[in-house]
Amino acid sequence: MNILILGSGGREHTFAYKIAQSERCTSLFVAPGNAGTAEIATNVPLSVTDFEAIKACVLQNNIDMVIVGPEDPLVYGIANYFQYNEALRDVMLIGPSKRGAQLEGSKERAKEFMMQHNIPTAAYASFTKESLDAGKQFLETLKPPYVLKADGLAAGKGVLILNKLAEAKQELENMVSHSKFGDASTTVVIEEFLDGIELSVFVLTDGKNYKILPTAKDYKRIGEGDAGLNTGGMGAISPVPFADTALMEKIEERIVKPSVNGLQIEQIDYKGFLFIGLIKVGDDPYVIEYNVRMGDPETEVVLPRIKTDLVSLFEATYEQRLNEVSIEIDDRAATTIMLVSGGYPEAYEKGKEIKGISAIKDSIVFHAGTIQKDGKVVTNGGRVVAITSLDSDYKLALKKSYQNIAKLSFDRMYYRTDIGFDLT
Repeated sequence: MNILILGSGGREHTFAYKIAQSERCTSLFVAPGNAGTAEIATNVPLSVTDFEAIKACVLQNNIDMVIVGPEDPLVYGIANYFQYNEALRDVMLIGPSKRGAQLEGSKERAKEFMMQHNIPTAAYASFTKESLDAGKQFLETLKPPYVLKADGLAAGKGVLILNKLAEAKQELENMVSHSKFGDASTTVVIEEFLDGIELSVFVLTDGKNYKILPTAKDYKRIGEGDAGLNTGGMGAISPVPFADTALMEKIEERIVKPSVNGLQIEQIDYKGFLFIGLIKVGDDPYVIEYNVRMGDPETEVVLPRIKTDLVSLFEATYEQRLNEVSIEIDDRAATTIMLVSGGYPEAYEKGKEIKGISAIKDSIVFHAGTIQKDGKVVTNGGRVVAITSLDSDYKLALKKSYQNIAKLSFDRMYYRTDIGFDLT
């Protein structure tokens, strides 16, 4: 079949890498793609939120399946657009409906969903510009650190964790009154801080049945030891060493099943990924957030461990028969390290030539922010490439990734040298 992947990052390159290996895939397109996807698929220069252009691409190339990588088109309702457009109705789109995507599109909606279906999460309250004073008073009732979340989409950077009450009050004002995160922070969710260790669980669901994919742990902060500003993710490890059978049973019974059941109860059309960001407090799991697509860079460690044909899995998802298929997982550990532009996640320069990619051995290079220019691969984003390795345990896999990183270079290249530091 002819398949289109929407997106341009490391997540989408990883999807392309796996799908290109499928015997079910005849032709593969990525829109807009990057320098990595250009090597294994046909890049199409269009915006992931330009639904009319996507429709034209689908019809022109006789696309049978569309895999939506990023969150924006899902939140804007691309699944509904396909469903209610006669020319697109038979195209298999992998991604939830607009209502389903609100689990990521609105932090407030996600918290309401969790409360409604008795899914363990931190206590919270929501505030706007009009209720700013009440928000500041609510902060006074909490113990530090203080967690402030922009309600809407903020490219993974709309969460602040602050230790000082005065700073938390000021940042709340900056978010709701001064649009620190644009329209995303018109409403701000203030949460109780949960002290524990984080992990991510990925679920593929057809809205009724589900499959739990490999666990992963990503590292969001720019600096060593999880210091500094939040980024889109600096590296990831799968599986999570502390996610033992007992913890996974709790996660499935207390969180995964109620989440999927909640979709059914609320009659939400959901055919795609449910990313559950969790924190383990003592021996118990709590939900920090939902995402309605695969995470990045977690995709770069989760998908390489899935041996089952992805196209067949997606087809079963679309046809609501996930219960009929099984997923085979590679027992090896996978790690990925993200190389980023100097200055990221703040101002950075683009167009820097990346050298050494062809020298990489025994690791996979997943492109994130790259393009081809004048026959060279150059930087085109904050997060540039991810180096993924597999081995018998995560420490050996990390060693392999770091050895290969030494062969790569571009001006002001930066990466964290301590991924996995909190697992030893």
